[in-house]
Amino acid sequence: MKVFGLTGGIGMGKSTSDKLLRERGVPVVDTDIIARQIVEPGEPALEEIRKTFGSIVIDGNGLLRRDELAKIVFSNPVARKTLEEILHPRIRAIWEQQVDAWRKEGRSLAVVVIPLLFETDAHAQFDAVVCVACSVASQRQRLLERGWSLDQIQKRIQSQWPVEKKMELSNFVVWTEGSLDVHAMQLARIIPGI
Repeated sequence: MKVFGLTGGIGMGKSTSDKLLRERGVPVVDTDIIARQIVEPGEPALEEIRKTFGSIVIDGNGLLRRDELAKIVFSNPVARKTLEEILHPRIRAIWEQQVDAWRKEGRSLAVVVIPLLFETDAHAQFDAVVCVACSVASQRQRLLERGWSLDQIQKRIQSQWPVEKKMELSNFVVWTEGSLDVHAMQLARIIPGI
């Protein structure tokens, strides 16, 4: 089975790539989805986050207050590293189990979407890495359209490696400035059988 890692900067087209691949029948596991699942009420990671960062990050219904946690971790590199130590091993174990399950099923292809692929030293797990990228202007515009402030955008971008470094280390780059059709055509040239 050929396993691709898909990465890129925030707001650069990872979710769109995920959607396009799934629509074409490619098995995809998205670590952002896993990250949300492992902090649901009753999950051990949520309790560890509460113990580490305090009850301020949990709402009255027992749900993670992502906005409060983001304020803490994106303004404090030590806090962000602590959160990553809680989440990243759990996330990695889940996506690795999913890839193993697909391998046992005899799948020929799989894609794992990991925003922090290089930052978490996961690149060696893949046959090839695809980086989705766009201009800084497009990235900022996309994040503004999500309702983020300029300060939030800057802190999130600074928390990741520069996209230029990710592009340099990747085997392939998909430039996401064009239409969805162009985006899909680029993916199809890289990932066989889609």
